[in-house]
Amino acid sequence: MTRAASRENPTRIQRAKTEAILEAALEVFSTRGFRGATLDQVAEAAGISKPNLLYYFASKEEVHRVLLDRLLDTWLEPLRRIDPDGEPQAEIRAYVLRKLEMARDYPRESRLFANEVLQGAPRIADALAGPLRALVDDKAGAIRAWAAAGRIAPVDPHHLIFSIWAATQHYADFDVQVRAVLGRDDDGRFDDAAGFLDHVFTRALAP
Repeated sequence: MTRAASRENPTRIQRAKTEAILEAALEVFSTRGFRGATLDQVAEAAGISKPNLLYYFASKEEVHRVLLDRLLDTWLEPLRRIDPDGEPQAEIRAYVLRKLEMARDYPRESRLFANEVLQGAPRIADALAGPLRALVDDKAGAIRAWAAAGRIAPVDPHHLIFSIWAATQHYADFDVQVRAVLGRDDDGRFDDAAGFLDHVFTRALAP
């Protein structure tokens, strides 16, 4: 919980300032990583003084953790929406497309997460080994049951999920490379990727 949020009945201005700081911090951390970012940079990006920032957040670590907590909740929502009672191929293909949409709409959040993991996930290791693992195991169980019933091809459910992460988050984490190779920076590249990945996973999952 942030300093401002922990105060009783924060004002509209306090809530707005907290959001402005987090928006600025997202830009700084996703660009520079945790180690390269400073509170001075965040304060400058937010258009406030460092002492004013420290009124809302006690440290760089606190700002970063709040961003990561928000990110994890948002990032896991597409996986939560896989319905074990749904049509298997449709559920998995819809998950692929939701993840690709997130790569398109939340590239900074994706890079923030990637930077944290590349550093060994020191600030979210508990979340990865706890809630994330539990959710993945739960959905892997549904995928395994679909495969056992012959409703999709036999697949390793965990590696299927990993491959979806890799195939979709690449478009956010390596966006500069994708745009350079394609020679374009319009959203059509995501439309093309969606068609290609839908085709790939349709074939891979066909029983």
